[in-house]
Amino acid sequence: MSTLTLDQAQTIVTAALRYGRAENLQPLAVVVLDARGVMKAFAAEDGTSLRREEIARGKAHGALSFGIGSRALAKRAIDTPQFIAAVTHAVGGSLVPVPGGVLIRADDHAIIGAVGISGDKSDNDEAAGLAGIEAAGLVADPG
Repeated sequence: MSTLTLDQAQTIVTAALRYGRAENLQPLAVVVLDARGVMKAFAAEDGTSLRREEIARGKAHGALSFGIGSRALAKRAIDTPQFIAAVTHAVGGSLVPVPGGVLIRADDHAIIGAVGISGDKSDNDEAAGLAGIEAAGLVADPG
């Protein structure tokens, strides 16, 4: 079974932040969780606003919990808002159903983790996550 290594997680963080600087995004917070939901790597740029780590973690955690990227969770939240609200409450608020939570898959498509990014517009957060996962040589699944 494939697992997410610390080196891969750190590569994701570094590359996502590099993408953010290259694209002149607002300061980002990047959280990488392994398949169990354990934080493997985290960084917050200078100037990130308050609570960005929790938002980034909620994006990644939500993607892992449902097995779909947070872009798909955003669509689900439109269709079934009461369900998403109930689940968010049930998991102690650790579910943020907007783009920026991207599943990390191995070559065999097994889920090995998720990255969550917060700081800019959700679509830009997601793009930084995609860049980070690609830089680590892994497969990104934004939903």
